[in-house]
Parts: sequence; C-alpha cells; structure tokens
Amino acid sequence: MPDPTPVEISTDGACLGNPGPGGWGAVLRYGDHEKELSGAEPDTTNNRMELMGAIKGLEAVTRPSTVIIYTDSTYVKNGITSWVKNWQRNGWRTSAKQPVKNADLWAELVAQTERHDVEWRWVKGHAGDHYNEIADRLATTAARSLRG
Repeated sequence: MPDPTPVEISTDGACLGNPGPGGWGAVLRYGDHEKELSGAEPDTTNNRMELMGAIKGLEAVTRPSTVIIYTDSTYVKNGITSWVKNWQRNGWRTSAKQPVKNADLWAELVAQTERHDVEWRWVKGHAGDHYNEIADRLATTAARSLRG
C-alpha cells in the first residue's frame, strides 16, 4: 500500500553538446524534508539525462509511495504516460517499426514506476519554477564537473 503523503520529485537533465558530457538532477521533497541528487556521464544525450533524473529520483524513494514527478521534458512525460505501452507491445519498436531510442532507460523507468503510484506533471523549464531551477542547476553542475 503506497504511503498516501506524496513524495514530490523535480527532475532535469543537461548536456554540454548533444551528444556530449551530461548531467541529471533531482530534488525530492517529503513533508519538511528535501534531498538533492545528481550524477553525470561523459558521453550521452540530453534525453538520456532527462530520463536518468526521473529514474534516479524514483530509485531514491525506498518504500512504495504516492509520487508526483515534475519534469520540463515533454519527451519524458509523453513517453511514460502515452507512448511506452505501445512500444512495449511492439517489442520496443516505434509505430514506424524502428527501435525505440533509449529503450534501456525507458524499461528502467517503467520498472521504477511500478513500485509507486506516480503522477507526472510538466513544468515549463527556465520559467521560475523554484524546484525545476534547482534540478537544472544540479544537472548542469554535474555535466560541467566532467569538463575538468
């Protein structure tokens, strides 16, 4: 039974060049508690980092919970709420019979969402949403850390 008090997660991804060094960020909020997470990969894409922010945010929620995820990525929100069921049904192929890009991360995101009751919300990026700005800073700082 999921915890009824929602865990709120704001996520973002960044890439310096696309592909290039990338980072992801997530800010988790539960009651009065906040936790910031981030990570980086040396050769990746922005979409992969957007997905990683959501995956790592959900991974950090240790027990089944009600989760609200805020993302500025229509790719992530539309993918998980609309497209992924058809991709799975079609053996991870698009309607044009092409392999789904980032299928490994989509499968991981699906697995993480199955542990929780998840609601997805889109927020406009770089528009003053406090937690989106923090997630963006975390992702960008992580990506820049790879530049040395």
